[in-house]
Amino acid sequence: MPGQRTMESFLRLASESNRVLVMIYLQGGNDGLNTVVPMDQLSALNLVRPHVILPEEKILNLEGTDVGLHPELSGFKSLFEEQRLGIIQYAGYPNQNYSHFRSTDIWMSGSDANELVNSGWPGRVLSQEFPTYPDEFPNNDMPDPLSIEIGHGGSLLFQGPTASMSMVINDVSSFYDLVDNIEEEAPNTDAGDKLKFVRLIARQSQQYGEVVKAAADKITNHALYPEGNELGDQLKIVSKLIAGGLQTPIYMVRIGGFDTHDAQVVDGDHTKGEHAELLKQVNDAVMAFMQDLELQGTDDRVMGMTFSEFGRRIVSNASLGTDHGAAAPMFVFGNEVTGGILGNNPTIDQNTTYEHNLDMQFDFRQINASILEQWFGIDAGDTSSALLGEFDTLPIIGKPEPVVSGLNAGNGDSPATIYPNPLNGSTKIDFISDGKPMEISLMDMQGRKLEQIHSGKTNSGKQSISWNSSYLRPGRYLVSFRNENVQYSKSVVKY
Repeated sequence: MPGQRTMESFLRLASESNRVLVMIYLQGGNDGLNTVVPMDQLSALNLVRPHVILPEEKILNLEGTDVGLHPELSGFKSLFEEQRLGIIQYAGYPNQNYSHFRSTDIWMSGSDANELVNSGWPGRVLSQEFPTYPDEFPNNDMPDPLSIEIGHGGSLLFQGPTASMSMVINDVSSFYDLVDNIEEEAPNTDAGDKLKFVRLIARQSQQYGEVVKAAADKITNHALYPEGNELGDQLKIVSKLIAGGLQTPIYMVRIGGFDTHDAQVVDGDHTKGEHAELLKQVNDAVMAFMQDLELQGTDDRVMGMTFSEFGRRIVSNASLGTDHGAAAPMFVFGNEVTGGILGNNPTIDQNTTYEHNLDMQFDFRQINASILEQWFGIDAGDTSSALLGEFDTLPIIGKPEPVVSGLNAGNGDSPATIYPNPLNGSTKIDFISDGKPMEISLMDMQGRKLEQIHSGKTNSGKQSISWNSSYLRPGRYLVSFRNENVQYSKSVVKY
């Protein structure tokens, strides 16, 4: 039966690894050229977009590349350096539509630009995996929502062929009202009685409310999220539900305001303005989310991606802004993403006119197909069925396996433990020694040696050493163990 094997795969991932995809919608059309800056094209960019161009000295250069990030994306830069951020250059679709509404429908439905499809690509995937939804759900195999989105009303994204496949949390306040059983008292009038009835029907129709509340109630400890950051508030809810045990595989959150026709930058300081404020919110929210995942111990099974309905024009306008454009970069992030940059910088001609646009390098449906196959383990045939076509995949998920030989090699168990992790200064390292001299080193995520923690002969069997990690700057590191017989590493985090 079509979808049977993939449904088993989905259920297996839900019950065993709890792999989760978190989609962040940058609503309005994000300006890719000021987000991911082609450093080798700055000369031409200064000529064609003088009203918004970023000053070169403020752009965050990504070492070893000809790419820079907006000054407000310092957290993304650190994720890139830790190989936990992938940049996909100029994703889009053929025959770009410049209407917000139509282009959003295309991205969410996964359709061709000339095709009207009334379902979303994740909605079709979920419908394919769970064909008896909603009649036979929730059930023992899948007691939780199939997808959750935070925003006013359900989007096309999670609409299946016959039913919506998502639970909608209208906003952050409504979530906490649900969790805390808060409900404003209705007035003692005919209208109040009708309001009570509407609320009763809403509660009855929200069949997943209790399981969401139960998951949220389990988690009380969180990383610190930035105050007044709406995206951060949404991601905090997502982290709480994941750590609380929900098997929900897909979430969507959103942040609006990216339709920057004017005031994208401040005259006199292009590092400030509406776009900078939005990117700072995204950066700070994602970094808090990543820290929270690490605190909750869920970081290895969560990946995130950003998307926007289109990019902006190459040429800036006279209102310190940019108008509707075509392709734009996307970000993927998480411990298991491949990291690095896919694609090439665009070539910007100094004679570019307002009518010119950035060429698409990758069809966004390639990214969708790659995530479905590489992250969720869905069969290529079923992926193409859900995506309404076959699309070449990209290397988005997966890292080189650490070299482990000798002791415990191949059995899936690491010969060392490091605790506490995240590090708090006073750290203990336990490892198994074969009696040969052992070198233990601290490495950055690019494999550069930062410190020699231990070097010398050890006795056979379990060994323990103390290490003062208090001097380390916040970030992600590797502790490498090496002698003539063994070589392996352990990942550690310092807040």
